[in-house]
Parts: sequence; C-alpha cells; structure tokens
Amino acid sequence: MAIYHLSTKPVSRGAGRSATAASAYRAADKVHDLSTDQVFDYTRKRGVEHAEIVLPTAAAKQDINWARDRQALWNAAEAAEKRKDARVAREYEVALPHELTRAQRVELVRSFAGELANRYGVAVDFAIHRPHREGDERNHHAHILTTTRELTATGLGAKTSIEWSDQDRFKKGLGPAKQEVKAVRERWAEVANEHLREHGIAARIDHRTLEAQGIDRVPTTHLGVAVWGMERRGIESEVGARVREQQRAEAQQRLERAAEMGRLEREGREVTKSILDLSADISVALKERDRGLAREPEASPAPAIEREGLSATERLRVQAEQVAERLAAERAKTLPARQEAERQRELELKRQLELEKQRQLELERGKDLGLER
Repeated sequence: MAIYHLSTKPVSRGAGRSATAASAYRAADKVHDLSTDQVFDYTRKRGVEHAEIVLPTAAAKQDINWARDRQALWNAAEAAEKRKDARVAREYEVALPHELTRAQRVELVRSFAGELANRYGVAVDFAIHRPHREGDERNHHAHILTTTRELTATGLGAKTSIEWSDQDRFKKGLGPAKQEVKAVRERWAEVANEHLREHGIAARIDHRTLEAQGIDRVPTTHLGVAVWGMERRGIESEVGARVREQQRAEAQQRLERAAEMGRLEREGREVTKSILDLSADISVALKERDRGLAREPEASPAPAIEREGLSATERLRVQAEQVAERLAAERAKTLPARQEAERQRELELKRQLELEKQRQLELERGKDLGLER
C-alpha cells in the first residue's frame, strides 16, 4: 500500500550547509560554488532517476530562463544571503507511491513542484531517487529543493512567506508557519491521490494521523536505511530491538485496555438487561394492583412490591450510570496514552533524522575535502 511521508527543513549556513552542495548531491550533478571556489562533483553518484528544475508559470510568461541552469540558480541563492546563519534553500522530502511507474512518478513530482513554484513564486529543483540497495525496495522518494526567495528576471527577490517569522506573518494577516506546512502536507496527499486515481490505482495516502483517520493502530517507526538493511540481512540492531520491544509493550497495553473496556461494556449490558426485566415485572405488578383497586375501592395503600420495585430500579439505574462513567473514563485514558506513544515515536524519528543528517553532513564534508569513498 502507498505510504504517506512529507518532511520539510531549511538548508542553513548555520548547520554548515550550502545550497550549491545540496543541489549537486541530490541531482548527482557538478556545481561550482563561485563564492567559495569549491566544486561539488557528484556525477558518479548512483540512484538518481530524474532531475529537473521547475519555474513559476509567471516566469515562463516573462521568458525568465536563467534559473534553469542549476549552477546559476544556486549561486544566486548563495549570493542573495549575507547572514552567516541564513537559510539558503528549503528542502521537501516526499515518499512516492511505489504503485506508480517511473514515468508516472516523474509526472507526479513535476506537478507538485509546479504547485510549490506558483504558490511561493520560487524556483524548484527536484530529484527522484531509487530505493537504496540496502533499504526497502518500495522506497521511491524525491528531494525537492526550493529557493527561499522569489524568482525575478535578474535574480532572486524578497523572502517567501513560508520563511517569514510568525510575527511577520501575523502582521500580514497570515497564520503561523506550522499552518502553512500543514497546508503543504495536505496538498501533497491531494495531488498524489489525484494521480493515483487518474491511473486507475486504488491505493490512497492520507496526511492525517491514524487517530484523526479513526484507525485504531499503532503507527510504525521509521528505522532508516542502515538499520533496515541490517534487518533485511538478518542482523539484529540495537535500534530495531528497541523498536520491537516498544511495539510489544504498546500492544500489551492496548490488549489490557481492550479487555477492561470489554468487561465494562458487558457489565453495562447486563445492568441494562436487568433494568428491562425488572421494569417488565413492575409493569405486571402495577396492572394487578390496578385491577385489585378497581374491585376494592377502599383497599389499603399500594402493595410493598411497588415501592420495593421502584427502589430496585433506581438502584440499577444508578449502577448503570456508574458503569457508563467508568467506561467513559477508561476510554478517555486511551487518548493521552496514544498521544504519548505518538510523541515518543516522533522523538525517536527526530533522533534518527538527526543521526542521518549528521551522517550526510560528514559524508558531504568528507567529499568536499576529496575524501570520497
């Protein structure tokens, strides 16, 4: 089945990165950084199926073509920034439905890149990568690199709205940046599903959490290429063992909660059944009393059964309410538990991403110094 994944992060000088190196590496291209005189040559890198630069529709109408040159584009991005911690580019990483063909994946990413270009007025440089040879063979994905400034006829202009601080966004009547990212995540799901539908594929992706989708399942944890490769070769890893132990603990907790909720539901049904049975008995008793009163107008007060029956009914109703309250409380307990489990998974994913990011930085720096493996 198709898997949803979209993450975004800035390419920042503060992290020791550059737009020229990032673009060359992702596209398996050669880019000369004119500001540092470094040459980033990744033309021997394998696994890149397709690389392309997409410009806004307005740029095409104005015949702005200088940005179609990868070296010119990303040198302009570097030259436009003066701060030592400036964001020189923004990267979106998306998982591509493996159900699509190679040509269909290119068509999908080109369409989404065009939407980003028109939404922010930026140049978009995307590269589609094949699954890593040691990873999941379904892991087709794309790296989409965008400028952080709007494209003009002579260079790059103002910063795009997604790069503004929340304070500046509020001044312009916009919501916080996280809402913008959420909108982009949602739009990726819509575009991908449109393409899946057009090609007659039943699979769909959803940007929402499993809880928001109403799916009672524990989300999977991202293992990363290295760990996945070890697991496929039958080698147990510390990360894999920790993830499996966490999944077993979560599964046990879910089973225990389900058993308790089932017990409470059964108890509630039994109480309801008792109330109905007793109500029927009381109805018969009241009819008998009414017939007796009709025969003896001066008879004594109502039989004790009525008083006792009504009292028992009230007791059962109170008991039913208590069971219902306990059931509701037990259900409420599952929400924070799921939220905490999801939070822990997000933390683990961030840790894995940081490790992967550090590994890539070390790899890029090593290659920049001529230490290619």
